[in-house]
Amino acid sequence: MWKVLNRWGLVPQIIVGLLIGAGVALLWPAAGAALGLLGTLFVGALKAVAPVLVFVLVIAAISGHQQGQDTNMGSVLWLYLLGTFSAALLAVAFSFAFPTQLTLATAVQDAAPPGDVVTVLTNLLSNAVMNPVRALVEANYIGILFWAVLLGLALRQAGAGTRQMLQEAGDAVSQVVRWVIAFAPLGILGLVASTVAETGFDGLLSYGRLLAVLLGAMLTMALVINPLIVWFKLRRNPYPLVLTCLRESGITAFFTRSSAANIPVNLALAEKLGVREETYSMSIPLGATINMAGAAITITVLTLAAAHTVGTEVSPLSALLLSLVATISAAGASGVAGGSLLLIPLACSLFGISEDVALQVVGVGFIIGVIQDSAETALNSSTDVLFTATADFAARRAGGQET
Repeated sequence: MWKVLNRWGLVPQIIVGLLIGAGVALLWPAAGAALGLLGTLFVGALKAVAPVLVFVLVIAAISGHQQGQDTNMGSVLWLYLLGTFSAALLAVAFSFAFPTQLTLATAVQDAAPPGDVVTVLTNLLSNAVMNPVRALVEANYIGILFWAVLLGLALRQAGAGTRQMLQEAGDAVSQVVRWVIAFAPLGILGLVASTVAETGFDGLLSYGRLLAVLLGAMLTMALVINPLIVWFKLRRNPYPLVLTCLRESGITAFFTRSSAANIPVNLALAEKLGVREETYSMSIPLGATINMAGAAITITVLTLAAAHTVGTEVSPLSALLLSLVATISAAGASGVAGGSLLLIPLACSLFGISEDVALQVVGVGFIIGVIQDSAETALNSSTDVLFTATADFAARRAGGQET
């Protein structure tokens, strides 16, 4: 039976787990509540591995960066950054226009939302300089990110063997996350069963609204904001290029749910579009790691949903700060399915939202992840080749070459 389930893939397994959990809770509420243990164990495993994942991956990414390569990467990286930050701002706008409150499995009385922006900034700076070991133990993601960036910069001068070891350590932690996520169907079964047993299907309806906000923001990013960025760079109709990237890259990424797995597709598409090899051979693999507009939308929308749930007032300045954090966090999102969800506690910590509440929101993310993660990956991966081609065409036009 285990071999048969593995042949189905993770998405069908999660769908089956969701249906079984809802069915058991509806027909036998006591059993549904008992199955909540599976969800508790799944969320607990994520809670344990997520801080280490963020710490190791950020150090490995920064220490492995190489300087002095003239490949037009400056323009590509600028587009990656602009696109991801624009996605975070767009997600803030959608969350304010369509505020969503979630029905969580346990109460949220322990949440301690800050009173004003000064408190948010004070908490941010205090958490950033926390002892790094304590930050890991207490899952203080702001401190984890701060020290990981500093260590990554310092280790850029280390030997090739040390940097290779860090890359392998990142791969090892990512593999542990994959093992944990392999049990997502059972975790989702437990989360859905306990939620339906305690709240009925009303709790699940709020997830539908949340999914609508996420998909609406991602579609707007793909069909409105990205074309505007391309037009600003090329000063010509962007939609032929945008639609080509969505059709030939986005569709395959939607079903593979992995930007890394879609790299060969994007390399072939970049060659087909006439992009210079010295550009796309670097930008496409790099984009699969750091160009994460879809992840920024997911982190921002779910974080603001958590804030609305616990009653936190989000000021415009706090929203801007969240957009910056989501942009940085998205660039460090793990390449595994659902990797962006593991960074939600980092963003939630800006507003004093407890880790227990944040991890419940991560669980909600996995429930809707069958569609959310597919759409997120499609946006991320198609944008890699879109911005690579845009930067290359703009540079060649500036040099008087035809594109």
